[in-house]
Amino acid sequence: MTEEKKKTTKTAAKKPVKKTPNKTVKKTTPKKPVPKVVSGPYIPALKQEYRNRIVPNMMERFKYHSVMEVPRLQKITLNMGIGDAKNNPKALESAVNELTVITGQKAVVTKATRDVSNFKIRRGFNVGCSVTMRGNRMYEFFQRLITVALPRTRDFTGLSFKSFDRRGNYNFGIKEQLIFTEIDYDKIDHIHGLDVAITTTAKTDEEGYWLLKEFGFPLRDKPVKKEELVEVA
Repeated sequence: MTEEKKKTTKTAAKKPVKKTPNKTVKKTTPKKPVPKVVSGPYIPALKQEYRNRIVPNMMERFKYHSVMEVPRLQKITLNMGIGDAKNNPKALESAVNELTVITGQKAVVTKATRDVSNFKIRRGFNVGCSVTMRGNRMYEFFQRLITVALPRTRDFTGLSFKSFDRRGNYNFGIKEQLIFTEIDYDKIDHIHGLDVAITTTAKTDEEGYWLLKEFGFPLRDKPVKKEELVEVA
């Protein structure tokens, strides 16, 4: 073995070996899967009350054999007539905007279906506007009407129970649109009245009366007949 090879082996042996520190391995715990929140379809509070409370009460009162026989709300229609709509288009435009704000649904302009010589109106003239609500929007408006709008009416003592049309549908009028909180008093041009038509699936006025009563609609109580008093006694 030559001297050069011995020197290289000695120098290689003398070199200290660097020790790498032991790295501590962190134990990672598996992440738990976050449960997904499945949001169901939106149901208004008044509609839930109809399903949970009103349907059983109506079935007990009228002795229905099936849930499908229980009458329900079908639609609510608001009509606002503008007498000078043909001469004052701004009044018609403001009425459309007011109905849209009240209901949250775009109002439709209504036209005359026949000629009326006394009012100088011809067929096709703009005479007002209307909105027809169904589904969830109908229940939301009906709740606001019962709890907020009607109690704000001046000298309000309840609505008449005689305004049914013999088919379970109810119609009444509102003198001022100001009873709705959505209307800004400073932005209105004129005070207008409107008609409200509540259409139900009831077959008789008695069924329609008790359906609206169960909803909390402010109808005056019917006078009790003598025959009913005798039966109770």
